[in-house]
Amino acid sequence: MYLWIKALHIVAVISWMAGMLYLPRLFVYHVSAEPGSQQARTFEVMEHRLLHFIMTPAMAVTWIAGLVLMLEGGWLSAGWLHAKLTAVVAMSAVHGFLGRWAKDFAAGRNVKSAKFFRIINEIPTLLMIFIVIMVVVKPF
Repeated sequence: MYLWIKALHIVAVISWMAGMLYLPRLFVYHVSAEPGSQQARTFEVMEHRLLHFIMTPAMAVTWIAGLVLMLEGGWLSAGWLHAKLTAVVAMSAVHGFLGRWAKDFAAGRNVKSAKFFRIINEIPTLLMIFIVIMVVVKPF
C-alpha cells in the first residue's frame, strides 16, 4: 500500500505545484485588466477555479498522503524530513497568501504590481527545489 500512497502523493504534489506556479502568473496578467471589465472577470473565474478545484484539493491530498508516508515509513526522527516539512509549511503559507490575493482581485481591491507577482512566482520554485533535494538526497 505504501507505494500506492507514494504515487498518489507525487501526483498530488505535481498538481499542487502546477497551480502554485501558474496562479501568480495569472495575477501578473490580471494586474493589467481594468477592474470590473470582462477580461478581469475572466481572470477571476480562472483564478477561482484553479485555486478551489485544483490547488486546494491537491494540497490537501499532498498533506494527507505525505503524513501517511511519514508515519508508515518511520521517518519521524529524520532531520531531512523536518527540513522538508518546514518548507512544505512555507509552501502552504504561500498558498494561503495566493488565496488572499485572489480574493482581493475578485473584490477589486488589488494594490500589488505585476512586478510583485513576478517575484512571488519564484518563491514556490525555490521551495520546490529545496523540498526535492531533501527528499532525494536526504542530506541529514
